[in-house]
Amino acid sequence: MSTNVHPVDEKLPWGRAATLGLQHVLVMYAGAVAVPLIVGRALNLPPEQVAHLISADLFVCGLVTLIQAWGATQWFGIKLPVMMGVTFAAVAPMVSMAQATGGQAGAGLIFGAVIGAGVVSMLIAPVISGLLRFFPPVVTGTIIAVIGISLMRVGINWIFGNPVGPTAPAVPNPEHLKWLAEAQAAAGAPGSSLPPVPKGFAVVPTLPNPRYADLTGVGISGVVLLTILLVARFGKGFWANISVLLGIIVGGVVTASMGLMDFHKVAQAQWFDMVLPFEIALPVFDPILILTMTLVMIVVMIESTGMFLALGEMTGREISRDDLTRGLRTDGLGTLIGGLFNTFPYTSFSQNVGLVAVTGVKSRWVCVAGGMILIVLGVLPKMAALIESLPTVVLGGAGLVMFGMVAATGIRILSNVDFQKNRNNAMIVAVSIGVGMIPLIAPNFRQWMPHAIHPLIESGILLASITAVVLNIFFNGASRDTSAAVLAARQADAH
Repeated sequence: MSTNVHPVDEKLPWGRAATLGLQHVLVMYAGAVAVPLIVGRALNLPPEQVAHLISADLFVCGLVTLIQAWGATQWFGIKLPVMMGVTFAAVAPMVSMAQATGGQAGAGLIFGAVIGAGVVSMLIAPVISGLLRFFPPVVTGTIIAVIGISLMRVGINWIFGNPVGPTAPAVPNPEHLKWLAEAQAAAGAPGSSLPPVPKGFAVVPTLPNPRYADLTGVGISGVVLLTILLVARFGKGFWANISVLLGIIVGGVVTASMGLMDFHKVAQAQWFDMVLPFEIALPVFDPILILTMTLVMIVVMIESTGMFLALGEMTGREISRDDLTRGLRTDGLGTLIGGLFNTFPYTSFSQNVGLVAVTGVKSRWVCVAGGMILIVLGVLPKMAALIESLPTVVLGGAGLVMFGMVAATGIRILSNVDFQKNRNNAMIVAVSIGVGMIPLIAPNFRQWMPHAIHPLIESGILLASITAVVLNIFFNGASRDTSAAVLAARQADAH
C-alpha cells in the first residue's frame, strides 16, 4: 500500500474484505431485522409481507451502505467505514401510525411519511452540518461515551433477555391467570351479579421467568466473550482483526451442537426473491405525518453527527463540514430510497462503530463489502434466514466488547480535554452524562409529558448531545473555528 493512501481508503484483498464485511453484517443483523418485524406486526400484515419487509430492508441497508461508504457523486457519501441500517428512533411514531391505521392503508401512510421526510432531510443536511463548530472535544467525547454506555443495555439484554416480553424477568402465576379467566367467565354469565372485570385489569408478574438469565445462554455468551479475548490476545494480523466474527462463529457452533438453533425458517425460506419498489403499498402523503417523521430525522441526523465524528476520531480522518453534509444528505437519500422500496428511515449503525474500534481495520472498503453482502441477503431469503436463526445470546458476548469500545473511545477523547485550567469542562461532562442516562435508567420518565415530544426526548444520546452543546456554549462560548471539533483525530490514536 502506498504511504500516501489513508487507512480509510486502503483497498484490501477481496477475500479479506468480504470476511471483515461479513463480521459487520453479523453485528448489525439483529437490529436490521428488528424494525421490520415490529412495524410489520403492528400493521397486522400477513407473514409473507412481513418477510418481504425484512428482505427489502436488508437490500436497502446494503444499497445505502454502498452509497455512504463508497460515495456517489460529490453530493452523497461520507466515505468512512459506515454501515447503514433502519433507525430505532422512528419505531415509536411508526407504530403509532400503524395502530391508528392498520393494514396496507397504514403502510401507505408510513411509506409516504418516510419518503417526505427523506426529501426534507436531504434539503436541510447543510444546515445540520453547520453545527460542527458546536462539537469541540469536550462535547464529542461526552456524546461518544454516552453512545457506548447506552448501547451496553442492548448487549446486556442480548445476554439475559429483554425486560418485557417472553424473556421478561418475571411472569404471571398460572394459578392467578386461571382465577382471572374463571372470574371473567362468571361475571359474563347470564344473570350473574358479579361486577365485570375492570378494563385494563391484569395479573402482576410474580414468578421468576426460567427464560430470563438462563444459565445456558449466559454460558454461551461467556464462551463468545472468552473466544474474542483469546483471539485478540494471541491472534496475529488478520485473525486478530476478525476476533468478533470468530467469537460469533464459535457461539453459533456451540448453540447448534446443543440443539438451540431453530432452522425451521431456513427450510421454509425461498432461495431467490427480487426486491422491487412499492410491493406492499403505494405511498400516501399526509403533511402531519411527514412533519412527525421529519422531526425524527432531525434527531437521527444529530445522532449521526456524533457517529461520524466518532469514526473520524477512530480512523484519524478529519471530518469537515462538507463531509458531514454528504453523510447527512445520504441519511436523507437512504430514507427516501427506503420509502420507495417500502421500508423505513436509515442512519449509520452505532454498533458497527464499536467494531471498527475493536478490529482496528479502518478501510471503508470493508463496509462496501458488507453492503454487497446485505444486498445478496436481501435477494436470497434462505441465507438471510440462516443468519437470523442465530440466538441473541451469541451476539451478547460480542456486544459487551464492541459497545464498551465505543465508550472507551469517548473516554480517550475526554482524556485530552483540559479539566485542570477549565473546571467548567468537568461540569459539562458530568451533567451531560447524567441527563443522557435518564432514558436508560428511568425509561418511563416521559409518561406525563406530551406524546408529541416523546420522539425528541426518548433518546439518551440526543439528550446528552443537546445538554453538552448548550452547556459548552454557556461555559465556553461557541468558536467559529471548526478545527477543535476534529482535534481528537490528531490527539488520540484509536489503537
